[in-house]
Order: sequence, then structure tokens, then C-alpha cells
Amino acid sequence: MNNCRRIFQFFLNLFICSLILSIQVVYGQSQSGTVTDIDGNQYPIVVIGEQEWMGENLKVTRFNDGITIPIVTENAGWVKTTSPAYTWYDNEVSNKEIFGAIYNWYSASSDKLCPTGWRVATDSDWEILTNQLGGADVAGGKLKETGTKYWDSPNSNASNESMFSALPGGYRWSRGKFVEKGMNGYWWSGTECTDTHSWSRTVNSGNSKIYRTFFIKNKGFSIRCIKEK
Repeated sequence: MNNCRRIFQFFLNLFICSLILSIQVVYGQSQSGTVTDIDGNQYPIVVIGEQEWMGENLKVTRFNDGITIPIVTENAGWVKTTSPAYTWYDNEVSNKEIFGAIYNWYSASSDKLCPTGWRVATDSDWEILTNQLGGADVAGGKLKETGTKYWDSPNSNASNESMFSALPGGYRWSRGKFVEKGMNGYWWSGTECTDTHSWSRTVNSGNSKIYRTFFIKNKGFSIRCIKEK
């Protein structure tokens, strides 16, 4: 009888430890201080699993060595560029504080875009984040800011339990037009797919998914930085 009780207690303790560990792995998100870019913009640091992410989209207008990133407002100029460039949605600086800047991939590919000790999140970084939050079918909802102040209705299954606070900043077409603000959020990864296309992530207002997609490099997307290990 005593042996049965000991065996039962052993497996009960094992189950409880496993349950606690699984909760820590899936829901181990917190905010931890801030990081400041070369322009003086401050971003909350969000700890998700073993990763440390910026909790807002990047807003910087200079590389971390002080060199200015060209701002390209005209459609014709955006179409032709094969070098780093940025702008604000609709070329309106009023979109900076909430949605951050929009960068082409040539900016995202630089190792000097993020503050020193940080980098543009790679395709692998995004995959780790997605798996940490339960997979592509549900991770988008856990990343999205809640409510419909910024997101179009219905903003399905948005919980922001990750504290990532993903916003629908839209994007800039390779031809220069601005589209989908309120509907979708797009983020470059720092990883090429082909000579002309690179990997990205998308979340939208209509479901809880996160999409891994590739786009031509002169589209304009948001950027999230992740801390180097």
C-alpha cells in the first residue's frame, strides 16, 4: 500500500512539475526595461521565452553609426531604389509615434539599423517566437494589440498576452502606394529568400494567424529588433 502511495505521489509530482514548466514556457512573457536608438527613441523590451524583443515598431532615421537613412517620399524614387530607404505611412510623420517607420528590405539587411547589441529579427527568430506562442494558427492573436482603436474590426482573437503589441501599420507597395493600414501588420525579417525577395511576417484583423511570406525587397514594411545573444 505504501509503495502504491509513493508511486502515485511520484507521478503526481511529476505531472505538477511538467504543468508548471509548460505554463512558464508558453506564458513566460514580461516587460523588462527599455532600449534607446541613436535618435533617442525609447522602446519597451518584451521578454518572450528566451528572446528579448522591442515592444514597438522601429522609428529610427539613422544607422547606429550616425549615417542618415534616406527618406524617399516620391513613388518613382521608391520604385527605383536598391539601397536603404524609409518613410512614414502616407508620408505623414504623424504616423511615427504609433506605427513606427516603414523600411525597404535594403534597410532591414543592414547590421546597423538596430541599436548596438540588437539586430533585425531573422526568419529563424520569428519561427522561434511563433512556436513559443503555440504555432502559426494562434500566435497572431497573442501578438496583436487588443481592441479596435488601431485595428479594423473585428480584430479576431487578439489578446496581446505576449505584450508584443503588434499594430496594423500597413505597407508600401513596391510601386510606392500605401495600403492596408488598420487591416494588416507586416514586418521584414533580416533573411533573404532569393536575390529579389525576402522573408516577412504578417498578421491581420480577421483571424489569429501569423503568416510567413516572402515579398520583393523594395516593398516597405515595419521592423522589430531583437536582442543579440
